[in-house]
Amino acid sequence: MRVIVVGAGVLGTLHAWQAVERGHEVVHIEREAEARGASVRNFGLVWVGGRAGGPELATALRARELWEGLGERVPGLGFRPNGSLTVVRDAAERAIAEAAVRRPDAASRGYKLLDADETRALNPALRGKFAGALWCERDAAVEPRTAQRALREALSASGRYTFLGGREVRDVVGERAVRDDHGDLHEGDAVVLCTGAWLGGLVRELAPDLPVRRVRLQMMQTAPLGETLTTSVADADSFRYYPAYAGPELDALAAAQPQPSVAAEHRMQLLMVQRADGGLTIGDTHEYATPFGFDVVEDPYEHLTSVVEGLLGRPLPAVRRRWAGVYAQCTDPSRVVHRQQVRDGVWLVTGPGGRGMTCSPALAEDTANELGW
Repeated sequence: MRVIVVGAGVLGTLHAWQAVERGHEVVHIEREAEARGASVRNFGLVWVGGRAGGPELATALRARELWEGLGERVPGLGFRPNGSLTVVRDAAERAIAEAAVRRPDAASRGYKLLDADETRALNPALRGKFAGALWCERDAAVEPRTAQRALREALSASGRYTFLGGREVRDVVGERAVRDDHGDLHEGDAVVLCTGAWLGGLVRELAPDLPVRRVRLQMMQTAPLGETLTTSVADADSFRYYPAYAGPELDALAAAQPQPSVAAEHRMQLLMVQRADGGLTIGDTHEYATPFGFDVVEDPYEHLTSVVEGLLGRPLPAVRRRWAGVYAQCTDPSRVVHRQQVRDGVWLVTGPGGRGMTCSPALAEDTANELGW
């Protein structure tokens, strides 16, 4: 087969990978010189711990398995099975962690409840004040700024992969063909559109009632920490955001301890991952109402800095980068992805939301199986 993949973010790149792995030829088209959207503006987290039980967790666990295999074959991904610690400060937050380890699927997530000393032993960089942490062994990380590039380099070595950057697909022509803004026609046996948060233009024409929305976030990255952050780190506000932690314990926390006003206004949680250069990627916020602002605001960064310094027990290294990003999310949050045939032989795959980096290997595998590649 000859497969046309549109979009070079993590989801599109892993669809290209699945096709090449199954012996097919791939033409991969990206409107930028290379990916510039949410796939490079994220934490690089392979985040199993917070996923909803059932199909979402199964997808994340399969993706985690696939990421590990990809990491062995493509060292440039920077894959590391570092796990995560969700740090708790008091009895109300600890009660949510205790409920998590009682879940019937806790073992598959690698959950374990740690006290403060055990938490510091696992991640000595955490020298602040806290009561303990929920450890999730199955969580992992990759390097988001370089992962797609490393995968493309490996794909190019196959001899069955062509990457065309700087070309925007403007039209689907007949069956299984697209035309780009250079006027070139690309014909194949299947077309997969993985256009991320680009939901207008051609995507709107093909799927006018798409049940997908856009979500904006703010993040930052620091200078090197000067020591190893051995795990990814979250604060207990992530309990409020991820579906695995829903239950009476979370309801009690929400009633007794509302978020600080800045965190509530910007729908915040702390997630923190150390990059290969030693810097920390820190976030994030969630904005749903469009049109989004064109600027970043400072209050969320000040809040995150305070939270991180409280956990590290030391000043945060200088912030070197701040950015905003936009990703596509299914309007039904229980759906992991929106996969739709929009023309004969043409499929649109979008809307994984904040699960894109985590779940893309498994989502691409599902597409390949469904399309009979």
